[in-house]
Amino acid sequence: MNRDWLLRFIEYLQIEKGASPHTIENYTLDINDFFHFIEQHLIKSIAAVSHGDIRVYLTELHHKNYARKTVARKISCLRSFWTFLVREELVMKNPFQMVTTPRLEKRLPTFFYEDEMQAIFDVINVENPLGKRNLALVELLYGTGMRVSECVGLNLQDFDRTIGTLLVRGKGRKERYVPVGSFAADTLDVYLSKSRPMILHNDAQDEKALFLSYRGKRLGDRSIRKVLNNLVKDASISSRISPHVLRHTFATHMLNEGADLRTVQELLGHSQLSSTQIYTHVTKDRLREVYRASHPRA
Repeated sequence: MNRDWLLRFIEYLQIEKGASPHTIENYTLDINDFFHFIEQHLIKSIAAVSHGDIRVYLTELHHKNYARKTVARKISCLRSFWTFLVREELVMKNPFQMVTTPRLEKRLPTFFYEDEMQAIFDVINVENPLGKRNLALVELLYGTGMRVSECVGLNLQDFDRTIGTLLVRGKGRKERYVPVGSFAADTLDVYLSKSRPMILHNDAQDEKALFLSYRGKRLGDRSIRKVLNNLVKDASISSRISPHVLRHTFATHMLNEGADLRTVQELLGHSQLSSTQIYTHVTKDRLREVYRASHPRA
């Protein structure tokens, strides 16, 4: 019965919520983890789960040293699952409704300063097709702040060079148009005209992906991360990099240069303004600049 209800819930997420494969995978893992807990503790059924059982489950997560963010995600997932079960009248009540989510540590997002970004651009070898692709890739990630999953899903027809925009498909299959700056647009032009035709293999002529791997197939998440890690290593930068760090860098630089929060929210594809507010930290350079411009004795 448990597995059947999980399948119905996954179908609901896919059809009604338009959840991404990554979201589906996380929900499935978290719910199956709780099913394993139910079996271990000989709880008769999903309907028999009590608030006391959940407290035992959370205690076990604590003893396993799960991060607060992971525990919060599991609680949110299971609360949503039980809400669905109540709606479908498969259970009478939601025992997760009264469970409080642990307070998360407030961490400033990791980002690169402008000179660090320039160092990354400087080490890209644009004398070969993959180098031209890598330059266009980094320019686009930094210039738009898109998620790596959104970048992976880009197709050729999504880039409109005439008006300088890109159609991006975000979480929940939500679509948004983002402007493409001149640096990113120029490097994309070079990549598309001189590099991509050389990378595209004869057996992949139907490939519509914007960014291709050296095999001529769609460039994947892991490949993008590998490209970025190699560039940071070549640039002798000690900071860790990921596509999300470039997203943080985009938002930080936009706000530091005077962009308003609502605009950055729209560009990032955040549904809630609170998600964008983590970027309102002030860099040392910006702090010094404002001080010099504002204080009479500066």
